[in-house]
Amino acid sequence: MATISLPLFPLSTVLFPDGVLPLQVFEARYLEMVSRCLTDDTPFGVVLLTQGHEVRAHSGTPERFVEGGTLATVCDTTATTPGLLQVVCRGGARFEVKSSQQRLNGLWMAEVELVEDDHAVRIPAELQGASDALDRVLASLHDVPQERWPVQPPFRLEDCGWVANRWCELLPLPNTQKHNMLMLDNPVIRLELLHDVLDEHGLITS
Repeated sequence: MATISLPLFPLSTVLFPDGVLPLQVFEARYLEMVSRCLTDDTPFGVVLLTQGHEVRAHSGTPERFVEGGTLATVCDTTATTPGLLQVVCRGGARFEVKSSQQRLNGLWMAEVELVEDDHAVRIPAELQGASDALDRVLASLHDVPQERWPVQPPFRLEDCGWVANRWCELLPLPNTQKHNMLMLDNPVIRLELLHDVLDEHGLITS
């Protein structure tokens, strides 16, 4: 797969392909990053923090993050307050970090190798309950403005990877578990694991 250079945004969250990520950006390093991504029409990378904090502290713990993440494309920005930018991003391809270096302004730059996208696999009958449960969640949102939905169209309720990724976002799983799910290269196995969690919580109906 291709290797590219891009800025990283270490966060205390996991972004999945096709996922929606709202951000409040106010640090100079990230305001500049978002501006450059918009100008050049390029993504940045979201990686899960394992040490340190999202907001840079000069005397704080150094930032450490996992060696894999997801491309994020800026879809919308709103400047409601000087120095504060509301940003909405959409998840793209997954990647593995091959090398990274922090600039003097605190921004991380990395060489990453893109991971192959999930193959489209129709949901087998034994896992259909996970898709049906997600369909019920989406149906319950009819009174909520679409821009506030946690899952955004196009909906692919027949696809193993898409359904599994949406449940990874919606369920209160530990971030380390979400990251492990993200990097699984078999979408059917990912959905099987999520189906078991849903079943344990009584969300699968016969």
